[in-house]
Parts: sequence; C-alpha cells; structure tokens
Amino acid sequence: MAHALPISMSMHGALDCRPGFTSRSCALVGRRVQCASASVGGSGSKDSQSRKTSAAAAKVSSSTPSSPASSGKVPVTQPMSGHEIEAAATRSQIELHKAFPNGLPVSHKWSGQMLEDAYLRSGEVTSEYAKTFYLGTQLMTPEKARAIWAIYVWCRRTDELVDGPNSARITPAALDRWEERLEALFDGRPYDSLDATLTDTLTKFPVDIQPFRDMIGGMRMDLYKNRYENYDELYEYCYRVAGTVALMSTPVMGVDPTYKGPLEPVYKAALALGTANQLTNILRDVGEDAMTRSRVYLPLDELDKFGISGDEVLRGMFAPTTGKIDDRWRAFMQFQIQRARDYFAEAEAGVNLLDADARWPVWSALILYRQILDGIEANEYNNFTKRAYVPKWRKLASLPLALMAARVPIKVSK
Repeated sequence: MAHALPISMSMHGALDCRPGFTSRSCALVGRRVQCASASVGGSGSKDSQSRKTSAAAAKVSSSTPSSPASSGKVPVTQPMSGHEIEAAATRSQIELHKAFPNGLPVSHKWSGQMLEDAYLRSGEVTSEYAKTFYLGTQLMTPEKARAIWAIYVWCRRTDELVDGPNSARITPAALDRWEERLEALFDGRPYDSLDATLTDTLTKFPVDIQPFRDMIGGMRMDLYKNRYENYDELYEYCYRVAGTVALMSTPVMGVDPTYKGPLEPVYKAALALGTANQLTNILRDVGEDAMTRSRVYLPLDELDKFGISGDEVLRGMFAPTTGKIDDRWRAFMQFQIQRARDYFAEAEAGVNLLDADARWPVWSALILYRQILDGIEANEYNNFTKRAYVPKWRKLASLPLALMAARVPIKVSK
C-alpha cells in the first residue's frame, strides 16, 4: 500500500546544547524521542524473529504515566492513543513554528554546486515517482519546491525500507540506524547529499523533527503489525505514515500573511487531508494489500459489526463465478468512504489559510484524491480485483476547479 510516515528522555543520553544555541533553542530543536529499550536478536530462528518484532513494537509504542495508585505503587505507563501521539507532535511543530518562523539555527558544510546538484536530483526523484505531485510543486516558488522535494525524497527513502525490494531484510536495528541518521541531519551532520538537502531545508523553514521520528515509528509498525483491532489503532498508523507528511510540509508551504489567527486550524486542516488521503489509499488498495502482503488495513471491530471476518477480506468478498460483490462489503465500504469524505471536508476549511502560492497544488491534490473514492463507487465497491483511479481527462478538468477554490480570499478577523 502506498503511504501518501511525551518526550522526556533522550535515546542517546542527555540533551546537549550546541554552540550558538540558546537553552530554548536546544529545548525545541534538540529533543529526542522517548522509547523503550529493547535488544534486537539476530536473524534466523523463530525466537530471534519474535525478539525483532517485540523490539519494533516496544520502540514504536509511546507511553504516558497514569495517576499513581493510593497505595503508593510506581505509576503504570499507558500507551498513547493515535490522536494523543498526533496532538503531541502538532504542539511541538507549532511551538517550533512560532519560535523559528524563518528556519532553524542549524549550520552545515554543504553548499555551492554540490548542494545544487543534490536538490536537482531530489527533483528528478520526485518527478519520476510522483509525477502529479511534482507538477504541483511547479506552482510554488523555487525555494519552496526544492524544500518539498527534499522532504518527499526523505519520506520515500524511509518508506522503501519496509516496502522496497530489500524490505525482507530490514530489521528494527536498521530502522534504529536510520533514525540515528535523521538525528544527525537535524544536527547539521547529513550522511549524504540527499540528506543534505533536508538539512539545508531546515535552515530556511521551521520544520520540526518529531513528525520524521513518528514516520519511522510507522515503518516499525509495518514490521510487526498486519491487523488493526479498532479505528484508533488505524488512525495512529494513518498519522504516522501520512499525517506526519502534513506536519512536515505545512511550514514549507507557509501561512497566508493576512491571517493573524492561531496556527492550530492550519495544521488541523493539513492533518485532516493527510488522514483522508491515507484512508483513501487503504480503501483503494484492499485487494493488493490482501493478496501481496496478507495485510488488512481495516478496523477489525468495524468489520465485525458488518458481519465480516479478516479472513473473508483476504479471500475477497465477491462471488467467484459472477464477480458480484457481497452486500455486507458494499455496506461496509459505504461507511468507510463516508468517513474519508468527512476528513476531506474538514481539510477544505483550512486550505486557503495557506500561502497563496501553495493553495492551488493543495486544492488539486484534495480534489483529485477525493475522486478516487468516486472511482471505488463506480467499480461497484470492487477493490479486490479492480483498482480505482482518476483518468487523465478528469485530472485536467479538475485543475480549473482547484484554481477557483484557491482564489477564494480568506476572511480576516478584525
């Protein structure tokens, strides 16, 4: 499936204030993710694989302390919900956005033609693997477009770790090393030229590290989790692989200078679009995920309410002879599609709070992705043997609508 990916203790030790940083700068820029320590076993045995998946599960599970019992026992930590993880990252991003609106005080050694070539390479990768997305960046200023390419390439490289050709050999330890590289590039020490484009982007835009950490957490989920008991579990996954991208890209796209209100509505709308896009991906790719990965990215308790089992989804809910879709699946899909549409509607409320040069590509993405839901309906809810898509002529026809929506002025409070 395509992925549109409380902080108190350092995973590398105590927080260090680097030269040129105030204590407040260090607190905002240098935070480290809280995680449970877990040993990673070698590969080969079932016991070893169990340790790998347990390590991944422990690493991805953020937790918060519950209230101490009256008996004076040590408080038991409770896992954060998906919404709580998203809210914590959003607060962190907004706090940093306010403190460093013009970019982070991070220095690095990359410059000149080498850095320029790295940005051009990032653009080429974006163009090759996300053509429509790349075209959207052509509507932005060159500086913003390059920053979005840098973010996209990092996200794609991260996704390739668990969904790429070498994914069978990826272990929790490999993701730990990838997170160490992330920490280094945010510290001004990029590993390679593509990492350097992201480090350079940080110096121009207020991009926080937490969404990147959370996306790596989403990749860890893919190592050990192929079923989701309820919607909150699925929501956490959607946030980690798609909502994170919204938090990464919104500070690059920028906020309309005439808007003087709080940043929360801007980021809330962006997160809603990320969730809507990922839910749409999930609904479009049900058959592919079931057949190629034995994965069911659907809430099992909601399937149960419609009288559907996970095994039935893996087999495909259609008559083998006629191809007719099971009525239970039709009803279930109608429920899921409406949920995705509700998130698209929530996202609409905030698009025009973005800077003017970012609105058209965002509106285009919103309108085009929402039409995939129409495609699922047009296929009679058969997402087992058919893949919904938006034909090119509809994409082109949607662009003027997106432009008109982008030109609606925001209402400025007096």
